Amino acid sequence: MNELKTTILFGLTAVVLAAAAIVIDPGAATPEIFSDQGEVFYPNFTDPQAPKSIEVVDYDEETATARPLKVEFAAAKWVIPSHYNYPADAENRLADTAAALMELHKDAMVSDRVEEHGDYGVIDPLAENEVSLEGRGKRVTLKDENDSVLSDFIIGKKVEGKSNRSYMRIPSQKRVYEVETSADVSAKFADWIETDLLKLASGDIQKVLVNSYSINEMLGRLENQESLTLTKKDAKWTMSGGGTPNDGKVNDLTGALDSLKIVDVQPKPEHLTHDLQTQQGITLSQESIMSLRQKGFFITQTGQLLSNEGEIIVDAKNGIQYTLRFGEIASSGAAAQAAAGKEAENKEGADEQRYLFITVSYSEARAKQYNDGNDPDGKGKALADELQNRFAEWYYVISGADFNKLRPRRRDLRG
Repeated sequence: MNELKTTILFGLTAVVLAAAAIVIDPGAATPEIFSDQGEVFYPNFTDPQAPKSIEVVDYDEETATARPLKVEFAAAKWVIPSHYNYPADAENRLADTAAALMELHKDAMVSDRVEEHGDYGVIDPLAENEVSLEGRGKRVTLKDENDSVLSDFIIGKKVEGKSNRSYMRIPSQKRVYEVETSADVSAKFADWIETDLLKLASGDIQKVLVNSYSINEMLGRLENQESLTLTKKDAKWTMSGGGTPNDGKVNDLTGALDSLKIVDVQPKPEHLTHDLQTQQGITLSQESIMSLRQKGFFITQTGQLLSNEGEIIVDAKNGIQYTLRFGEIASSGAAAQAAAGKEAENKEGADEQRYLFITVSYSEARAKQYNDGNDPDGKGKALADELQNRFAEWYYVISGADFNKLRPRRRDLRG
């Protein structure tokens, strides 16, 4: 009997120990904090062509402001609502961005604590109740044609020592993950638009007239006037007034025209746009006059358009003539500087973005002159019409660095 009791006791003890082992064995159960590790964030997001809008919100710690940029497909074209529906060149870029964010996995859970969000750089840039100016991430939201969310992420800091991994979280959740992704989503306006603004190759530039001056608005007169003309013949440049310009300096100028980028835009008044598109003369309304003056452009009594900081007139081989007029420091300068990525903030005047007023004209005689008397093929006229319609709608904003490059003085070209 005693042996039977002893056997039963040992059996019960074994059962209890086995049960205890199951409870305390870390390999037998997964803690809740790791319960979703390895899962896909948005399993239904599988088509890179599905997104029809993207909103990217970055945060500027220096100005303590969120900088939203939205691109969407509307009325059969891509536009940027955050910038007055300016036309976007977004289809391929959005598809690439979508592919990089599609079917991302929760590779490794790193934190479940809200107070650690700043350490990983995943504080929502739109969070109004968050006092910290540091540690905010970039929020990227993709939506489909029905405005339904396909994915919504806050992308934080890169994982140290792992260039292909970033810290990320879903805005409505506190959990932070380490995620393998190649996504490099830009919040810069310049990265979502047509990059070839003038559609002008440096090698096709035949003549450049630089009219440097400034307008003294108090006295109503021009000051600091200087005019010079650069002319190319047989691949050699000459300068009006005698002397040969430095080839490197001229190349800097023509290269700046070739690669000119805009950092912001503002729309022109509707009536002014109409007049510029038809080129039948400008009938100035009070609205147009005020708009022009605010941007640093003035119409004289003889109908001449002057600008605060002079102009540059460029002849191209295809018969197009470009006139670039430089106006006031842009009122959106701070935002534009941030959007430009502060690439040249240490250069003289680089923080002074300027309004730019662009017009074009086409001349068949000019095209013949620059093509050895041969009849033009019509491409120059077609491009001029396209550019005329585009430029008529917008005041452009350019960086201070580009502004300085496009206004050389005679002494600069001789150096």
